[in-house]
Amino acid sequence: MSNKLFAVGLILVLAVFSGVSQAKIDDVSCEGVPFNRSCWLNNLYPGQKKAEACAGCHGQDGNSAMALFPKLAGQHPAYLVRQLMAFKSGARMDLSMQSIASSLSDEDMRDIAAFYSEQGISANSRSAPEDEDDDWGDSDETKEDSLSIDELIVIGQDLYRNGDVKNKVSACIACHGPYGQGNKPAVFPRLASQHADYLIKSLKDFKSDVRNNNPDSMMHMIAKKMSDQEIEAVAHYISMMKK
Repeated sequence: MSNKLFAVGLILVLAVFSGVSQAKIDDVSCEGVPFNRSCWLNNLYPGQKKAEACAGCHGQDGNSAMALFPKLAGQHPAYLVRQLMAFKSGARMDLSMQSIASSLSDEDMRDIAAFYSEQGISANSRSAPEDEDDDWGDSDETKEDSLSIDELIVIGQDLYRNGDVKNKVSACIACHGPYGQGNKPAVFPRLASQHADYLIKSLKDFKSDVRNNNPDSMMHMIAKKMSDQEIEAVAHYISMMKK
């Protein structure tokens, strides 16, 4: 009889602890804890599910196969949420992204950002030889003076680390770190291993004011002082950076 009572008691104890454990998982609330890693890890599954609509452009794990669509893998979650909110409000213009972001709640955005932030970003290979012949829309005269990818990377490395004092272009390292890791507290994005084509487009959009949601207009002021060659050079260098 005592053995039966012990067994029943053990079952009840296990049931109680199981219920408490399950409650801890089910009742996880990230309200007021915007980007606490231990909190968001419990929500990766809903984030993954909600990110399915993004996979067509950004890849299943946030590593876009198309160079003009940014990689989202490994990006700081606060930065991703800020951009989604900007698309939703119209502060950042893109018809496709506005359509998607408009359907997302704040919780959806946080879940999606949490999922992507935990994914590993893929490394890039150097551009193929045929890509080096791409004139990026320049004239034949400019094309004759174009540099190889390796030459651009050398220029880009110097610009990233030291800036361009003559033209008052700030060094990228000041905000985005020595390895392109960005700055979480300041919500400056991670850049390392991003697609070069996307970076070129982004910098040119800042330069032409097509993109205008940058805090304090920092990127506008920097990009406007950069030549197209400098933009291409620093983009190719960043694309080769690894964390």
